[in-house]
Amino acid sequence: MSIYQDIINAIDNATNIVITSHKSPDGDSIGSSLGLYQFIQKMNKNVSICHPDKAPSFFNWLDNFNAIHLYESAPNKVSELITNADLLFCLDYNHLSRVGDEMQVVLEQFNGKKIVIDHHITPSIDAIITLSDTSVCSTCQLIYDIIDYSDKKQLLDVQIATPLYLGIVTDSGSFRFPSVQPRTHEIASEMLKLGVEHYKVHENTFDTNSISKMKLNGYAISEKLEIVHQNKIAIVSLSLEELERFNYQKGDTEGLVNTALSISGIQVAVLVTEQQEQIRLSFRSKGEYAVNIIANEQFNGGGHKYAAGGSSNISLKDTLDKLKSLLPNYFL
Repeated sequence: MSIYQDIINAIDNATNIVITSHKSPDGDSIGSSLGLYQFIQKMNKNVSICHPDKAPSFFNWLDNFNAIHLYESAPNKVSELITNADLLFCLDYNHLSRVGDEMQVVLEQFNGKKIVIDHHITPSIDAIITLSDTSVCSTCQLIYDIIDYSDKKQLLDVQIATPLYLGIVTDSGSFRFPSVQPRTHEIASEMLKLGVEHYKVHENTFDTNSISKMKLNGYAISEKLEIVHQNKIAIVSLSLEELERFNYQKGDTEGLVNTALSISGIQVAVLVTEQQEQIRLSFRSKGEYAVNIIANEQFNGGGHKYAAGGSSNISLKDTLDKLKSLLPNYFL
């Protein structure tokens, strides 16, 4: 029996199922959660989605987006759903800390069965089944394979496939990252045959920029872009005051680090943003440069070779000074 069928059987044998994913949701976490949620619903099982916090508004076009329970706004409801579950899915994260300190406590107290489906390195969650494959571009690709390689393939439809397609597109950089496999394109083709309107997924996700977001991104590139260390590394930093000046909304800096990476000759790009509680760092790279190492070793984070994130609890200035002093040790 395959691991894919084992996961299906675990769903069949469960009564109350909860799907979780990481804090600061992205297309892969939202897409995998909604795709699996709609699949489990079609298996006529009781299922809920519980996330730490809200996703950016450019994902709200997805079916059942508003069915996601948020710990940040309804901690008691999320705690109740998780406590009463007998099967918990951990999607797109490799450590319980990725859900945030408060929700992590709830997951640590959970006594039921866990299933991990993820594509990040070194998974450390105690689970009855762990489907972890760092070679794939997205958790959504793994979710699709679970359904496709099981005895429930007949349940696959456009409603399930659309959020999974979204997750594949966003986590693969629109199919341009090295993690894209022939299988990725095979799945995309199968999804289009199911009726996924790929152009609408793109329009609904990427063509929803506000004027303030465009002005913020323009300001960031024109005024806050630094090219350092032999013109190989780009850094963009934004203070809380600068974000507020441009009426910052969650998701407004999405893609900004990739814009910096797209500059000719740049091998590594870092976006550093000041939040209310901490400094956030977003790393991107290409070629031989792996950014997940510096994110893990120096900034309490991690991720993929070419895309990683981290945080800092010191000031924005001190974080930038630390970053600039460390970059030559990792990339030169």
